[in-house]
Parts: sequence; structure tokens; C-alpha cells
Amino acid sequence: MSSIPLMSGISSRMVETPRLTQHVRFSGSSEGEAVLFVHGNASSATYWEETMLALPEKYYAIAPDLRGYGDTEFKPVDATRAMGDWVDDLLSLMSTLGIDRYHVVGHSLGGSIAMGLIPAAGGAILTVTLAAPGSPYGFCGTKDENGTPCYDDFAGSGGGIVNGDFTQRMAAGDRSEESPTGPRNVMNAFYWKPPFRAAREEELLSGLLSERVSADNYPGDLTPSANWPNVAAGVWGPANALSPKYVGDSVERLVNAAHKPPILWIRGADDQIVSDTSLFDLGFLGQLGAVPGWPSEEVFPPQPMNSQIRAVLNRYVANGGQFREEVFADTGHTPYIEQPEPFNALFHAHISG
Repeated sequence: MSSIPLMSGISSRMVETPRLTQHVRFSGSSEGEAVLFVHGNASSATYWEETMLALPEKYYAIAPDLRGYGDTEFKPVDATRAMGDWVDDLLSLMSTLGIDRYHVVGHSLGGSIAMGLIPAAGGAILTVTLAAPGSPYGFCGTKDENGTPCYDDFAGSGGGIVNGDFTQRMAAGDRSEESPTGPRNVMNAFYWKPPFRAAREEELLSGLLSERVSADNYPGDLTPSANWPNVAAGVWGPANALSPKYVGDSVERLVNAAHKPPILWIRGADDQIVSDTSLFDLGFLGQLGAVPGWPSEEVFPPQPMNSQIRAVLNRYVANGGQFREEVFADTGHTPYIEQPEPFNALFHAHISG
């Protein structure tokens, strides 16, 4: 069923829901307490397999390939709904599986989706674990802790800022190490802190390459802009869904959710993707001189991603929720793969509490 070899103890099957047919990995007994794993961008649910297997016996792990990734039926992501398509897909999946109470753990894009699930799922969610999540204000194009847009049209975010050579090599299934922007080298340089190499590197690379490359998915489309860097978000695919243009009132929905499950936020101190100095953020790259024409620190500063996450979660606490932040030293963007023992110790204690 899976196009990527599964670890022993992991099974998978296609689950037909009212929204789409999803490829889903499972481990543990279906009688156990459910844990929903939500993967990040340019990856698939194969990234969660070790973490799934490390769960205590009382838990039932469920890890779908999201819309646009892996072996799930392809349907384009409507970026104008931000995380909405994925949130609705996951709610439909859990309903189809007959599961009405569950824990959620999300990585990167999956962390952003998990934050969107909190107000949408009502009282269904027991706990939330965020592993290097994206900012609740979206990716690129905002400044300050309140997510103020750099431009009214949110230029500098969306599909137009994705590296073209990287996506071309993704589309070609490039597994070589010949280019710094090749998928393998990007994974090993940015998903974790070098010189770390994952034991299942080939399977994880296959997961990265499983994302559909097309104008209606990744990198998606774009809108020309008169503002630097002359592109703004389009309307299709994950990169555009992450644009702050479409966040709308999602932060207010999160901090004002009637049911507030406790949140554990784990991140790497050396994350180069989600940080206040992200090497994927045009504000920081412009500041470094890597992208010409940078307007200024005042107009387009580096996005303070972690500061934005912390500010929103502090508002969540002020409104009756709970959150805990843990930072792993010498760790990049994927703490559950780079530092599985300390990650699992915190994760297991969180869901058991």
C-alpha cells in the first residue's frame, strides 16, 4: 500500500473519507488511546515512524499523508483557506475512523495545522505537542510579535519565494548530492543540524520527494507585486497556504478557543527554518545581502517567528490555556528525529498527564 518501505511494526492502508482517500500509517492497538501525527512540508508521514513505535503500549498511533503529499489521493490545497483544507481533512479522517478523543502532535507545517485543529475540533483534542511549528501568523512577510504585515499585499510570501531549482529537482526525483539546492542536500543541511545524518535517510528523502510538484500544489502559483521582492501569494498549494495573507482571524480563534488542551512546544536551538533568523525568510536573507534590493530593516525586517509563537501562546495561557516551551541544544528543525530520547521523554509525559 505504501510506496515507501514501512518499518517493522508499522502498517498502512487507504482510508476513504467524505473529503478524499488518505494513505494512513498505524501502529499499536486500535483499542488504545489515539495519537494523531501531522507531518510537515516537503515530507510525509514516514518521518513519524520511529516516534510512533516509541509510544507506550497504551497508545494507538495514526499518521496520515496530508493532502498533496505521499500516497494520499491528490486534491489541490485551497490556499485561501490557510490550514483549513488540512484541518477539515483530519477531522473527516478521525470521524471516519470512529475516534472522538485524541492527542495531536504536529511538526513544522503540521504544527501550524495542529494549532488550527484546536478551535475546530472542539473538545476532541486531549493534548497538543508542537515540534518546531510555524508561526501562527504564517511564513514570511510579517514583522514584530503581533504579526504586522510588511506590505498590504503580503509581498515576500507564498509560492513565488520558493527556490525554483529545488522544486525542479524534486519534480525530477533527484536523489544526488550534486547541487546545494538538491533535495538530499537541503534535507541534510536544514532539516537537522549538520553533521547529523538520519538512519533512514533514503526513506526520509523519498518522503520529501513524495510531495506533488505542480502549479496547483508545490510551489503553487504567485501574484506579481510592485513591492519587494515583486511577488506575493497565489491561491494554490502549501507555500501559499502558509502566507500571512490568508491567516485571517486564526490567531484569535486559537487564543479564544472554548476548549484549550495543554500545549508542549519543543524546538531546536539551531533551527534554520523556523527561527527569528530563518535562512528561508526573505527579510533575514535580505539583511544578509543574499537577496538584492532589500528595502530596509524598517520596511522588511527578519520575521521573529519564535517570538510570534511565544507571544500567541502566552495569550493562550492568559485566556485559560497551558503551554510549556522546551529548547534542545545542538538541534535543528526536526527534534524528534535528531534527539529522539529527550523528545519522547517529554512527549510521553505530556500525553500521559
